[in-house]
Amino acid sequence: MTSIYDVVRKPLVTEKSMGLKESLNKIVFEVRKDATKKGIQEAIEKIFNVKVKSVRTMNVKGKKRHLGRQQGKRPDWKKAIVTLNKGDKIEVLDQT
Repeated sequence: MTSIYDVVRKPLVTEKSMGLKESLNKIVFEVRKDATKKGIQEAIEKIFNVKVKSVRTMNVKGKKRHLGRQQGKRPDWKKAIVTLNKGDKIEVLDQT
């Protein structure tokens, strides 16, 4: 059994995610690969004390990297775009 703090790994802070946050009230998180939409919704609601309207997920493939002759690959990961209800916001990310 995983705790709710294991489901959500970290918020993704990029130009695109900050634009989504400001215009559409959507927050982007990196989550566990085996996390479900319902599990992500429950974890976000309990951790940040907000109401989640919807959750969209996508699996991101890791990029291939070269260092000289050596070839490697970054790990695959999962991204979740969480839409919050109007009036709700996550205060931790508003410090930027």
